[in-house]
Amino acid sequence: MKYIVDIDNTICPQSTSSDYTDAVPWLEHIAVINKLYEEGHEIHYWTSRGSRTGKDWSEFTKQQLSDWGCKFSSVSCGKPHYDVWIDDKSDWPFKKERGLFEL
Repeated sequence: MKYIVDIDNTICPQSTSSDYTDAVPWLEHIAVINKLYEEGHEIHYWTSRGSRTGKDWSEFTKQQLSDWGCKFSSVSCGKPHYDVWIDDKSDWPFKKERGLFEL
């Protein structure tokens, strides 16, 4: 399976200042996603970092994910900034009541 994974507010807290240099990883979430990768699934991180400011965070973000121990197939910036994403395949897997993934 192919998984598209956001970064901010998914595997680390959302930065309020668009400065991602001080982001702290949520290691429990990363462990769940890494397990999917280890099981043979594709993990594609896709972030909107820089989509409002125009700053290119690509290389920084790839290095940051590597430093955090994230396993991935690809990393892409350029996801559009939005308030609500409605998609038939969208889900928040870390909610225990959904029973999709255990932390």
